[in-house]
Amino acid sequence: MTDGTPADQFFDAAIGLLRRVKEEEPQAIAAAGTLLADTVEAGGRLFAFGAGHSSLAAQDVVYRAGGLALMNLLAVPGVVGVDVTPATLGSALERVDGLAAAVLDTSPLRAGDTLVIISLSGRNALPVEMAAGARALGVNVIGVTSLAYTTGTKSRHTSGTFLKDHCDIVLDSKIAVGDAELTLDTVPAPFAPASTVVTAALLQAVMATAAATLADRGVEPPLLRSGNVDGGLEWNSRVMAQYGDRIFYRR
Repeated sequence: MTDGTPADQFFDAAIGLLRRVKEEEPQAIAAAGTLLADTVEAGGRLFAFGAGHSSLAAQDVVYRAGGLALMNLLAVPGVVGVDVTPATLGSALERVDGLAAAVLDTSPLRAGDTLVIISLSGRNALPVEMAAGARALGVNVIGVTSLAYTTGTKSRHTSGTFLKDHCDIVLDSKIAVGDAELTLDTVPAPFAPASTVVTAALLQAVMATAAATLADRGVEPPLLRSGNVDGGLEWNSRVMAQYGDRIFYRR
């Protein structure tokens, strides 16, 4: 390990990953942001999905001050977050064949929408089938994953494919297999995961690109403001009324 406290070392590792994403993913970020802007301008809807801890980055772009009001969470009961008991059930459901099809069949997704799918490994049945099924419906798919897993692990889906194989645009988070940045001789397992920090930043960069792209086209981005600043609630009410037919988290 490098010098410094474990906290210093974690910050250095996270900053290093963020720097890699900034330097190595600008084209993918620009393409993803442009696709979101295209979807908004064309009257489409935006959705985000992630299972387990990957859901944290998905939730971070939904109903968020400074974020796009049209971003909706595509929820799968028992999978989004770690609130299910036992928590291991969520991990098990990610590996169930056919679950994605049931979700898509009952979701509001339609052709022309854009779905962001977040899966660190991209190897389980749920994200693979979610991406493939969404594209079959005519939905644009943006995948956020670590490409290291495609060479360092095997797919758990019967097709042998990963999330990246079923996306229009892929954003690589650069996270190493195992998602743990630190090691110590006195600790028997690697520790300090950075995937949430990096993935959330990556997605916020995409959202910023989408908002700026819409503005460059003369379209006011449908942004939310904090409800804790004066006028924020009134602003948000106006935006939600204007785009109510494309916002599903209020229903």
